[in-house]
Amino acid sequence: MKPIFITGIGTNIGKTLVSALLTEALHADYWKPIQAGYEDGTDATTVAGLISNNESIIHPEVYRLQTPASPHIAARNEQVEISLEAIVSAYTKIKTARPLLIEGAGGLLVPLTGKLFVADLIKALDARVIIVSRNYLGSINHSLLTAAYCKSNGIDVAGWIFNDDYLDYENEIVSWSGYPSLGSVPAMKTVDQQNIRLEAAKLKDISGKLQAFAGV
Repeated sequence: MKPIFITGIGTNIGKTLVSALLTEALHADYWKPIQAGYEDGTDATTVAGLISNNESIIHPEVYRLQTPASPHIAARNEQVEISLEAIVSAYTKIKTARPLLIEGAGGLLVPLTGKLFVADLIKALDARVIIVSRNYLGSINHSLLTAAYCKSNGIDVAGWIFNDDYLDYENEIVSWSGYPSLGSVPAMKTVDQQNIRLEAAKLKDISGKLQAFAGV
């Protein structure tokens, strides 16, 4: 079973929100291997507080860095060396029959070390990617650049999940990128368990497709 890796077209795109929705919709497990910055709580804590089902397991981070910065900067500031081998080793110890959702840090080219990027982690984990695109002015360019990088580097993409409301061009991103839309998440005024459960129920309509992507 391939894990599903949640990446975005940039930072503050809604990866954690989408991760919570998919964790709830699929009763999946959740894992964020690298957390950089946690003054307001970790992403794992956020997801745990938003889901309602009793099956999902939130797995602990391999690296929990205090500095809210790119992982390679946070690790350097805290005299930590991020190792893909350590993350892969932790992954092999996760035993679950459910889909596993892995949340990345920022986008594909966020550096983890002086030489390695999030895209290298995706390949090391042999994961299948869902790209989160938040609708805003400029997101078409950022979305298509992300898609182009995936295609030119052999990254396995399941499709898009669009987040927030801004004009109407999701179908064009789908057409131009060649990757399907797996769903859209409207702008949510209140992000809580009830609204996560309601929006996750809509994503359950495509849970068969998502589970197929995960190899279930």
